[in-house]
Amino acid sequence: MQSAETNTKLNRACLLLALRRYSATVLNMEQTVLLPSLLRDVESDEDEDCFQDCHSATGSSCKDLYDYYLMLKAVRNTVESGLITLDDRKTQTYLAQNKTLEPMLEADPEALFHFHLRGLFSVMGNLTKKSQGVTTKYMDIIGIMN
Repeated sequence: MQSAETNTKLNRACLLLALRRYSATVLNMEQTVLLPSLLRDVESDEDEDCFQDCHSATGSSCKDLYDYYLMLKAVRNTVESGLITLDDRKTQTYLAQNKTLEPMLEADPEALFHFHLRGLFSVMGNLTKKSQGVTTKYMDIIGIMN
């Protein structure tokens, strides 16, 4: 029989719960951010170095909170609706990356599954934190204290 502590750890590590947690966090962000345009040109607290580099060079890779807001919503839609086709540029990048990953595909399928599952948990955790950060920053912008 499993202890309550072990069961709690398993629940936190459940992929479905991680996806639900992310989806709920993005939904909260959407309900909180009533005027997404206020997020334009607002730098993320986590990306200060990137924004300093953007101002000194052509920083097309730097994102403001509005870009993150749109990206987080798009990822949530994909999580809830399934995969959608990518545009041509992203597809070419994806194919180029897959060519370098081909030797990995010959690895043990179970090990490969666990590798990707750990990566997915990491990405979902980071996206959840980013969504919470956008919500918090928006509340700071409009003057609501937590």
